[in-house]
Amino acid sequence: MRLPRLFRREPPPRVAATLYDAVVTRGRMPHWYLAGGVPDTLDGRFDMIAAVLAMVMLRLEGEGAGAAPAASLGECFVDDMDGQLRQIGFGDMVVGKHIGRMMAALGGRLGAYRDGLADGTLDAALVRNLYRGVEPDPAALTHVATELRTFRAALAPVSVDDLLSGKLP
Repeated sequence: MRLPRLFRREPPPRVAATLYDAVVTRGRMPHWYLAGGVPDTLDGRFDMIAAVLAMVMLRLEGEGAGAAPAASLGECFVDDMDGQLRQIGFGDMVVGKHIGRMMAALGGRLGAYRDGLADGTLDAALVRNLYRGVEPDPAALTHVATELRTFRAALAPVSVDDLLSGKLP
């Protein structure tokens, strides 16, 4: 029967899908959880991926043509979080609310990290957002803050095309 095929459409591939995969890989690197003291929990992994994602989105912000790739990156994030929520058992009735909260959390972190990098308050922003207000070991905080600053600086010379192909420094 051809009818099901008529109504089923595969969504177009996301422009930033490869970049998003690279962001998630970077956010899951063990050093964040070991040396950085980020809790190795669902929330901790979400927070770490959001921190790495924020650094990449901040890089794209500075690019004239960065709006479309950044939007695609955000869509990849939503797709991933939707799938993760459904996998752990959330139903249709609550997934939308949780996705909305996650997008708000990402937006808040993006602003906090942007400001923190600009005015030297990144450590405080990390304590509030990545560590959720629990003061981490100073060495752990230094590790994460240094790694994120270094990563953000290393992103600056990378072209948007290279980023979209998943080439993170």
